[in-house]
Amino acid sequence: MASRRDEFDDFVLDAAARLEATCGRAFPAVEFAVEDVPRGPAPWDHREVPLGRLYPATSARPARIVVYRRPVETRVTDRRDVAALVADIVTEQVAGLLGVSPEELDPGFGE
Repeated sequence: MASRRDEFDDFVLDAAARLEATCGRAFPAVEFAVEDVPRGPAPWDHREVPLGRLYPATSARPARIVVYRRPVETRVTDRRDVAALVADIVTEQVAGLLGVSPEELDPGFGE
């Protein structure tokens, strides 16, 4: 039986795999990670706690998308809602990386 943490990791990987299948070769080089909470505000964050964050690529590493488990889990009531919110977060961050709207990657974004 998978722990809640393992299940959350799977939600992130599943969302990324669905987008990669949709984008095909256009999918960017990106690492996905899950952290419990943000380590602190990034210069581009507003006053609200982020649910995910995109770290641009550097010469030493590819871009990185981090999804924050505890802030996500506090915003939903059941596991299906967690999966849906994680999918939206991953879509939004990948769209930001590609410079397109989330709806271009997933017509069902936000539903």
